[in-house]
Amino acid sequence: MTSLIPSLNEVSLTVIAISISGALGLLLGRLEVRGIRLGIGGVLFAGIAMGDISARLGLHYSAEMMEFIREFGLILFVFTIGIQVGPGFFASLRKAGLQLNLAAACIVALGVLVTTAIHFAFGVPVPVLVGLMSGAVTNTPGLGAATQALSDMGAGAAAVAQPSLGYAVAYPFGIIGILITMLLIRFVTRVDIEAEAEAYDTARRKGAAALPSLNVVVRNANLDGMTLGEVPGLYDDGVVASRMKTGGDLILPKRDTVVHSGDMLHIVGPQDKIKGMQIILGEAVETSLSTQVSGSKLKWARMVVTEKKVLGHRLRSLGLEESQGVTISRISRAGVELPVMADSTLEFGDIVTVVGGPAEIRETRGILGDQSKRLDEVDFPGVFVGIALGVLLGSIPLAIPGMPAPLKLGLAGGPLVVAILLGRLGSFGPFQWFMPPVANHALREFGIILFLAVVGLKAGDQFLDTLLNGDGFAWVGYGVLITLIPLLIVGFVARVMLKFNYLSLCGVLAGSMTDPPALAFANAQSASPAAAVAYASVYPLVMGLRIFAPQLLVILLL
Repeated sequence: MTSLIPSLNEVSLTVIAISISGALGLLLGRLEVRGIRLGIGGVLFAGIAMGDISARLGLHYSAEMMEFIREFGLILFVFTIGIQVGPGFFASLRKAGLQLNLAAACIVALGVLVTTAIHFAFGVPVPVLVGLMSGAVTNTPGLGAATQALSDMGAGAAAVAQPSLGYAVAYPFGIIGILITMLLIRFVTRVDIEAEAEAYDTARRKGAAALPSLNVVVRNANLDGMTLGEVPGLYDDGVVASRMKTGGDLILPKRDTVVHSGDMLHIVGPQDKIKGMQIILGEAVETSLSTQVSGSKLKWARMVVTEKKVLGHRLRSLGLEESQGVTISRISRAGVELPVMADSTLEFGDIVTVVGGPAEIRETRGILGDQSKRLDEVDFPGVFVGIALGVLLGSIPLAIPGMPAPLKLGLAGGPLVVAILLGRLGSFGPFQWFMPPVANHALREFGIILFLAVVGLKAGDQFLDTLLNGDGFAWVGYGVLITLIPLLIVGFVARVMLKFNYLSLCGVLAGSMTDPPALAFANAQSASPAAAVAYASVYPLVMGLRIFAPQLLVILLL
């Protein structure tokens, strides 16, 4: 093997080194100590080890190839993140998710303030500083953004390599620190886990985690003899009547269906609008209007929207009620249930609930597609077009008053912003930006493995020297401060003063660090989905902030 090495060119050596770093790093990341794992971060440490060994053996890698692989891996990673979070990004900023996102954003902002204070108090170089911040919050895309920002600012090769050193030093405690915070809050505030789970379930039943429904008997005499389409707020304002019982028969209500006192309607929509509709119609009842009643001709089915002809079209223009005699009562997009309105559009991968007769449902299935196999396909033309647009956007200098230099979204921010927007759009012309979860995860992992392996290889020859003979141990202390101070301040304020549910708070803390191992720890405390729901709510916004924050620090402080 040793005799073979001299015969290999730089490109071959680079491919081998990156592959070995990826394989060993993934195996290292799987090792678990008291429920804690390095995860994908193990690739960075394996790359550092390979880089150190390579320096001792005098091996040289292709600098141009390393640069390309690092940047392309980062682009692939952030683009797939954007596609994943895009459909639910804006929905997460509304109503119940707003408070959670504000808390998470405060953690990010405090982290930036602590990092800036460390810079001025201890004179830590900016390249090291942004790496420490990314490692302390276990956010790898932030490391990529910092590296890219330094390159854009014309920093030398030595400065561009420093963020990875800071990241590697601060990363281990970043994982442990969030777990310590959760346990401290639990111990100091004397949390009863079972009570917190019960309180969350009670609040969720009252709220609108999914679109609620209600059975209402018409008691308003003013509506007697009117058509349902004439009832204020019904159909066009987010509330849909999906079933109706009149004269003992269960029928599909339509806009031209005449309503009488004593008729019963099953309505679906946002909690506040359903309550308002109940006031207009009459009184809520517990009587079931199930389509499973023996003899009922009314059925319901869930279908996946896969037919290109209906993508982007409004329900009003599709006219399914008039042409097919069916009603769409729910639309689920990326796990989020959306109110059904006349102007609601259908996107690829939407799951819709269709109510109607068996024959009508079969015909509607042909219109909407409902070809589940198509959800396993990746539209690669859309992926490459999206990446190209993201790189172009990231290259545009944005002049901001008061900034010493124009701000660029860069190769991390540009593809992320474009992917969020395209993920929300869903499709345009021949291009689709729906990506199956399995494919998304595979491409995302592949991209970040490439990035971390290269970053580790380039920093390997400096890591041990920095840690043992340089300022490495001081950097560890700075990383501890960046990790703990924001988490403890926001965590205790949210729990003690704002009365956050503890399990939801754990999800916010894990989401603010974009840290899956921390989420796993939070989930292990209770079977309640509270932590996972909160994590998913804050993840999109936090990921964007974590990517932009290092770039901002580089521009302001360098």
